Amino acid sequence: MSQQNIDVYAPLPFKSKQDAQKTTVSLSSTAPFAPSFVIASLTQSSDPTGIYTSRIKGRTMLLENPARDSRLKKEMERKTELKKQEKERKKLGIVGRRKRQERGIWKFDPKLIKYVNVSYFFEVDSGLDRYSQLLPLHHLWMGYMSELLGLPAPPAGSIRPESIGANAPSSSSMHPKLLKADFHGAVLTVKQSKNSSLIGLSGILIHETENAFKLVTTKDKVKLIPKENSIFTFTVPAYSTLPATFQPGMPYPLPGSQPEPSPSLFTPSPTQTVLDVPHLMFELYGNQFRFRSSERAGRKFKHKESIEL
Repeated sequence: MSQQNIDVYAPLPFKSKQDAQKTTVSLSSTAPFAPSFVIASLTQSSDPTGIYTSRIKGRTMLLENPARDSRLKKEMERKTELKKQEKERKKLGIVGRRKRQERGIWKFDPKLIKYVNVSYFFEVDSGLDRYSQLLPLHHLWMGYMSELLGLPAPPAGSIRPESIGANAPSSSSMHPKLLKADFHGAVLTVKQSKNSSLIGLSGILIHETENAFKLVTTKDKVKLIPKENSIFTFTVPAYSTLPATFQPGMPYPLPGSQPEPSPSLFTPSPTQTVLDVPHLMFELYGNQFRFRSSERAGRKFKHKESIEL
């Protein structure tokens, strides 16, 4: 059988325009392509026109699956966006710190010390009586604790020391609130620390950072105490220090802003602290407390055993 020789370099056969017009299918509005094709394809159905009308007519039909981004690509885009946000956050932090230094926010007039935020009291001259000027802040904090923990009103007469704990709220209800509370104005004491020179230091908290507490002691000294490897104690009043007429949403009363009440063993005077009245003492583990106060407010803490000093 003879083989036919084919020239692979020969030009492709050209189809004339007239031949192309003969093979072209012409469609009209009376017989569009999609319904005609679907109805003709449903050869096994007894009513192809009815199936087309009920299931296909008037609906959007996808001729092919849309392209989807791969999971790896989405993960890379997410990481890139997170890095960009972190870079912007650091940039804003540097700019904000520079603006604070230029505006002198960390410095203030000693004459206005009683009326300004005392959280950064360490800029004031050492000749001032710092501790006594911080007592109003401490009394505000006691009022804040009285409302936050729902402390009971002080009794009218005397009370036995062993019954103080029985009248206080349960520890299970106080602990979650204390974890998220603001401690500026509280009296903190270093109970244990790997640095033995810090043990026993006590003072009013004026500034809390992520890793340290800044205290003003009774000797008007400013001490920066690291949270790491330290155990602190703080006290809250056993009974509410707010007046009986106080309502939620009202400003906390300051010493001297209201008529002087009758002397009471359960309410501190303007020159006293929470340590001079019946109080409840709590321990604060610094290693588990290394968060900013704003982060603690929205953080969920899990109960777990702690091995400390």
